[in-house]
Amino acid sequence: WGWGGYGYGGSWRNKGSWGGGYKRKTASVPKDFEVDVQARYTGTVTYYNKWKGYGFIELSQKGVVPEDRVFVQWRNIQTEDRFPFLTKDIEVEFSLMKWTERSGWKSSTTLRAKTVTAVGGAMLALQDEIDEKKSFVGGQDLRYTGKLKFYDPKPGFGYVNLDSGYKLEEGVPMELRVERAEVNAGGKQPGAMESMDVEFGIWKTRKGAYKAYNMTLPGGLAMTQEALEHRAVLANQTFQGQVTIWNWRKGWGFIKPSAALPSAVAQKLAEQMQTAKQKAEKRGKTASEEELLYFRRSDVQQGQKIESDSKVTFQCYTDDKGAGACQVTLAA
Repeated sequence: WGWGGYGYGGSWRNKGSWGGGYKRKTASVPKDFEVDVQARYTGTVTYYNKWKGYGFIELSQKGVVPEDRVFVQWRNIQTEDRFPFLTKDIEVEFSLMKWTERSGWKSSTTLRAKTVTAVGGAMLALQDEIDEKKSFVGGQDLRYTGKLKFYDPKPGFGYVNLDSGYKLEEGVPMELRVERAEVNAGGKQPGAMESMDVEFGIWKTRKGAYKAYNMTLPGGLAMTQEALEHRAVLANQTFQGQVTIWNWRKGWGFIKPSAALPSAVAQKLAEQMQTAKQKAEKRGKTASEEELLYFRRSDVQQGQKIESDSKVTFQCYTDDKGAGACQVTLAA
């Protein structure tokens, strides 16, 4: 079949091996390799790093992919859990997609698992089994309130200050560490946050450390980007446009709409442009006069390969910062 050489994936590029026989390389395939996007496969998770959000699945159907192994990233896991992850040795079901790996000026095509579910197609739910092994302060369902000092997604942790007035067991500190797996972002990776009201449980590790558990916004709301920015999507309205900028490394871009936008979106966009103009003037620079909608990688539909100049369809939203595009897909 002529699989070709090797490509490198994600943030772990060129960092050696995990040990235990695993390699960080994934075999590449020809650019014209055909993938049946409708087909579903089953396999066993042979490795998954919950903190870095990636792993490998060994296919039950042999000969479909090189080395019978495919890379999987957290973004492609369909889950009911507050944080997307897999565990070693579980069986899953998934589809395949092609992925372009870049290393400097070089690129290669590899395969990845997408729409990863439980066998049979159900959403994965692994968190409850893990939570059953935890020791909680006051019980698993008891919630405390406090102020999040900060959460940094790069190292994957932050700290929260507990509100005063609670009667706690001896040794529980007023400042608690919160780790990525305990930030409830509705099945997504949490972003950078600071100085906000939150609620959470408290659990005690085997080493005796107290940490925040299942941290949410007040009222149990997931800490999604949409909730934090008060995003309001214009439902049942689809628009067309062209990508003018796509920064694939940092995961953001801009779309120029093909036609006039609804008044609510246009007004928010005008306010956003005015703010950008004022900031630019303070720095002695000139802001763009084009009406462009901002979007992130998370706003792009799964499996879509977006590039600069791509023609796309999308939905619009307004939020605290202005207006943007979401549900971005390549135009037919």
